[in-house]
Amino acid sequence: QVRLVESGGGLVQAGGSLRLSCAASGRTFSNYDMAWFRQAPGKEREFVSGIIGSGASTSYADPVKGRFTISRVNANNTVLLQMNSLKPEDTAAYYCAAGAGYGLGRRAVQYAYWGQGTQVTVSS
Repeated sequence: QVRLVESGGGLVQAGGSLRLSCAASGRTFSNYDMAWFRQAPGKEREFVSGIIGSGASTSYADPVKGRFTISRVNANNTVLLQMNSLKPEDTAAYYCAAGAGYGLGRRAVQYAYWGQGTQVTVSS
């Protein structure tokens, strides 16, 4: 079992930055590939970014490429999402997810463990 707790969400103006953090507890953190998903009201949950267990490879959805950066500190059981140049369309609940066996999977079903989410609101 892996428990995930997100933090760092909030209200920011367009063009601003936020850093989301996900703290994991439970099994060996480096065994898990991690990802961030987001879900806006009335929309399906969508992949944002992923990072493999070693941290050597990352993946980004096209809408966030060049603006968001994912990283992990395995010694601290933490995965981060640095979000820069935020846009109103980035407004959503952001979820941290952990999975194994799918590498940089982009489908929610490929992740077995989820956090409770943190809200990001970007005002225009």
